[in-house]
Amino acid sequence: MTTPTAVVTPRTAHTADLTPGELRAIRALLDDAFDGDFSDEDFEHGLGGVHALVHDEAGRLVAHGSVIMRRVRHRDRWLRVGYVEAVGVRPDARRTGLGGRVMAELERVIDRAYDAGMLSASDAGAALYAARGWEVWGGRVCALGPEGVVRLPDEEGSTFVRPALAGPLDPAFELVFDWRDGDVL
Repeated sequence: MTTPTAVVTPRTAHTADLTPGELRAIRALLDDAFDGDFSDEDFEHGLGGVHALVHDEAGRLVAHGSVIMRRVRHRDRWLRVGYVEAVGVRPDARRTGLGGRVMAELERVIDRAYDAGMLSASDAGAALYAARGWEVWGGRVCALGPEGVVRLPDEEGSTFVRPALAGPLDPAFELVFDWRDGDVL
């Protein structure tokens, strides 16, 4: 099956501006892109921020990503972080530059509105982020949980950072993420 040519410029919209049908289409795309391994909590983590959506000529959603605000403590300061979530490309449209187009739009938002950009990459997605200049965080990754600060060693090596308004971050100091249900990162 040949995929129709995708629109080059992603449309951006806040979650509040998406219709119920668009939210269903995003969820269906992500279920397909992640081969059924995209939980309700994963979907919820991608809501409440700015979405980048790419549709093909037939009007079908072929790529999506969102950036939401999270609080992350670094050194002695809580940063406003643009956290990238729910990046996915329909399987038959992969390797056509759509993920890069989605990321370019999310990066534009991060660079102009947040202290830093961060994300947790899958093995499959890591090459996209590295190629775009995102850097693997070389320090400790933690979360502020109900019992206090908890180290997340499984997130070390897969957490990527993009300096923005705050400038470069020092990996000698840990990142402490706000807590959330499901996967913390």
